[in-house]
Amino acid sequence: MTTPTRRRSFRARLLALVTSAVDQLTAAWRILTRAQNTLLTALARIRPGRTAYTTIRTAGEAFQQQIAAFDRAAFSLVERWAATDLPILYRDGAHNALTQASRPTSSWRWTGRHQTAITTLSAQYYTDLTNRIRETVRRARTFLRDALTAARGRVDRIRQPWPGRNTLLADHPLGTVVYADSHRHPVEAWARAALSWQAYTTANTGLLRTCADELGADWVEVRDGPGCGWASHEDDDHADGTLRTIQDALAHPVAHPHCRRAFRPRPDVITRPDYAFQGPF
Repeated sequence: MTTPTRRRSFRARLLALVTSAVDQLTAAWRILTRAQNTLLTALARIRPGRTAYTTIRTAGEAFQQQIAAFDRAAFSLVERWAATDLPILYRDGAHNALTQASRPTSSWRWTGRHQTAITTLSAQYYTDLTNRIRETVRRARTFLRDALTAARGRVDRIRQPWPGRNTLLADHPLGTVVYADSHRHPVEAWARAALSWQAYTTANTGLLRTCADELGADWVEVRDGPGCGWASHEDDDHADGTLRTIQDALAHPVAHPHCRRAFRPRPDVITRPDYAFQGPF
């Protein structure tokens, strides 16, 4: 297999792992959104009567069960991602470095430095994702409380007006995630951005640490999108075609969500020459 073909296989495997994880994570979230619609439909049909409170309680218990189902499904995916998928991506990145340097991938081992690197990344990303799941569970419980309160208000002596499905959905959009800036984004868009960031960072970290440890390289050559900046997409320091030190590259293995930055080992470069990118790698 030629080196370009191997590199395409590496990228294909990376994208396949990301796509599979995104699909499973969004499927877990659909458990909640379907349960939300089911609950609202059930509550909207309730009319005052002797069985109304029992019906409300039963509907609420069913939604609680779906929260638990979401929690199990989402955590199962995240545990596999952190414990299995990310180490695979790190190893594939390491093998990609050796392949580009025409070294046998069979020579690579999980050394203490590699184990420390992947453990640190996996723990960080596991925490990031599980915090998002816990926040979603909290939001789902808040929705349940508000929906049940509104339903009880319809059947008690106060006879409060039902706020309506659209109002409750607008107040509690469980099919979105809330970013730090309070903006809401569809779950699939968030999952694809988050998991691709984690995947490319992990794979590139494996490549870069292998460049330093196994290949003894101090420099790597960067392949990136036209106009993509080094530290962020808008950075005036453009990345494509440049030489960077391993330490600088480890600080910026990717520049932004959906970034597909790639590196080529340059063990032949001892001190940085005047350099212009000559073509794809």
